[in-house]
Amino acid sequence: MEPLVTRTTVGIVGGGPAGLMLSHLLALHDIDSVVVDHRTRPEIETTVRAGILEADSVRLLVDTGVSERVLREGHPHGGISLRFGGESHRIDFQALVGESAWLYPQTDVFVDLADARSRDGGDVRFGISDTRVVDVTGRQPGILFTGADGVAEEVRCDYLVGADGSRSICRREVPEALRRHYFREYPFAWFGILAEAPPSAPELVYTHSERGFALISQRTETLQRMYFQCDPAEDLAEWSEDRIWAELQARVAGPDGFTLLEGRVTDRAVLRFRSFVAEPMRHGRLLLAGDAAHTVPPTGAKGLNLALADVRVLAEVLERAVLKNDPDALDDYGPRALDRVWRSQHFSYWMTTMLHTLPDATEFDVRRQLGELSTVVSSTAGATFLAEGYTGWPV
Repeated sequence: MEPLVTRTTVGIVGGGPAGLMLSHLLALHDIDSVVVDHRTRPEIETTVRAGILEADSVRLLVDTGVSERVLREGHPHGGISLRFGGESHRIDFQALVGESAWLYPQTDVFVDLADARSRDGGDVRFGISDTRVVDVTGRQPGILFTGADGVAEEVRCDYLVGADGSRSICRREVPEALRRHYFREYPFAWFGILAEAPPSAPELVYTHSERGFALISQRTETLQRMYFQCDPAEDLAEWSEDRIWAELQARVAGPDGFTLLEGRVTDRAVLRFRSFVAEPMRHGRLLLAGDAAHTVPPTGAKGLNLALADVRVLAEVLERAVLKNDPDALDDYGPRALDRVWRSQHFSYWMTTMLHTLPDATEFDVRRQLGELSTVVSSTAGATFLAEGYTGWPV
């Protein structure tokens, strides 16, 4: 049977926050799009993901009509604490740069965007399979797939966007001779838990300790997210709740008496660390965005924010290409997006290497890290650099 063919201006592979936000921004300029994703909406909604939003990410959600809920249910954090030597040192974002970061899970960002696309009549197709992209350098790139109802379908578009995550099929369409992939694998991971407990601190606590890194985060008033540095091959089955809490408590212990409020552990996972950038971010009429083009360690809270920054720029250049008949506008996308990508890679790498213990670290390495942390918290310039990077540079 011949596939059912849909014609649209922009075809978007990937229905996560990047793909849905791009579709939403395009719709504000009356540019039609079709979004496809192999996951079902419930699958995406029930995938537990942390979320720290930069100030501009919050403004993007609010100002474009996606979400007022982020202001009601999100939690603005005017700073973070860097904890080392058993003592906490607050970096005051508001005093340093006049901005806050917002605690708002990525799952909620997805729900807000999916609801907005549904509210506005957007064409979003979840639960598809057998996805392929074709003719990315032709005049009408295509997405071929089997719909959730088992019917073969085809979307033909003027421009094709790969927002399909770190295992992107779209990224493979850039010929090997033309692409450069930059990659770093880290020799540690995070052991992450969700716990039914009250918050242990009003803001995030980033901890450097002799036993390794720990991050004390929050989700709600009754559910908390916490992490500690571990081996990438760590076996979850070997960690009882008592052992988890003992390790976390040992990493934050200090002369100031700070302790964690404990509760039942409801979820646990080992999260591997890597940095990745794919260049170029455009090939013909194919453009990459979000994790399809880059990933960062979670230490600097940049992943989701970087994806939203990508599609904000991408929506602008697509508007020029479509509404002003200026296809050369697409040339601006890669350089503009990559400038922020590499700044984010540096910030995430800096935060990661400053706070984590390397497996082969010498005593010199550890003392150097403590000197760096001391410099950051005692210097207005150092603290401002951290505050600017964490709350986000202007787009």
